[in-house]
Amino acid sequence: MSNESRGYHEEGLSGDQQISDHRHLAWHETMELHELTAFQASALIKLKKSVRKVKDPQLQSLYIYSIQLLEQNLRELLLFYSYAPSVSNDHHCHRGITASQAGDLLGLAKTSVRTYAAAITETATPILRRVLTKQLHAAVEWHGKIFYYMLQHGYYPAYNLEMLLRNDQVNAQRAIAMRY
Repeated sequence: MSNESRGYHEEGLSGDQQISDHRHLAWHETMELHELTAFQASALIKLKKSVRKVKDPQLQSLYIYSIQLLEQNLRELLLFYSYAPSVSNDHHCHRGITASQAGDLLGLAKTSVRTYAAAITETATPILRRVLTKQLHAAVEWHGKIFYYMLQHGYYPAYNLEMLLRNDQVNAQRAIAMRY
């Protein structure tokens, strides 16, 4: 049996859900794990804060389903954090209301950049393509302003992977524990 096909059984992971013999995640997948966890934790907090305000029973049911789905997603994703490269759990997390608000704004800007980029690839009309390209550039600038604000204030430790991943874990656990 080759090294790559061996894998080993991890607590919380079963069957084909195994970590390779490298015994840690690759850097690029660790960053994707970060993006998914941060995005879903933020969305979960928003849903839990607003679910009681939804008056339509069917829509409220969809909110509750979404909350349960995101909670399960986060629980599953958090299992992989102990396999991130060079992660220790002894770092201070800097997450307050301002950091959370800035993170929401950063997520909106990042989603805008991705959405514009995808829209441009589907655009056939030249003038619309130029307008969307101009707006994409503005969205990139917008994202940069928010990102550098967060970096400057210590809300986004982009150059400290351990702190970044620890912030994800704390925020996701807080979102899961939050009542709705």
